[in-house]
Amino acid sequence: MLDDLFKQTEDKMRKAQEATRHDFAGVRTGRASTGLVERLHVEAYGAPPRPLKEFASLSTPDARTVQISAFDRSTVPAIKKAIETSDLGLMPNIDGQNIRLSIPPLTEERRKDLVKIVHKKAEEGKVAIRNVRHKAIDELKTLHKDHKVTEDEQKRAGETIQKLTDKYIKEVDQLTASKEKEILEV
Repeated sequence: MLDDLFKQTEDKMRKAQEATRHDFAGVRTGRASTGLVERLHVEAYGAPPRPLKEFASLSTPDARTVQISAFDRSTVPAIKKAIETSDLGLMPNIDGQNIRLSIPPLTEERRKDLVKIVHKKAEEGKVAIRNVRHKAIDELKTLHKDHKVTEDEQKRAGETIQKLTDKYIKEVDQLTASKEKEILEV
């Protein structure tokens, strides 16, 4: 019973940490990365928006360029529109079925803004992890109230949940430091 609670809690914390990692991939650094455009959704063929990867292959031929190669030439305008309406602030260059995005060097001011965005996303990830902890502790209290666990078991389980929380918050902090270093690197 407690093992199930620990497993569920750790799974939810891992998902919150992975979501934070995924959010960081969308933050632009001075270097080209397919992560910048992977989160974009494209409206094509009259269907609801679907991920860009379903319409094109992504690559980075050099440190300052992201190349998007459409599988079908007719989707190029829709991909272009998705890029232009996104928050990337990049202008696509179209060459047949290929779309190239040139990543300009970041200004010092823009780097500082991006670091603030990373810290905000990190805090959101930490809050999500703490919310998982809060729900697990509430579940423990309910188990104790229903006489399914003893007070000692509840206390030890609470300590185990706190250790899991500390572990995942530390991982988010490490991701944050790594992303910050990547952004500030000239």
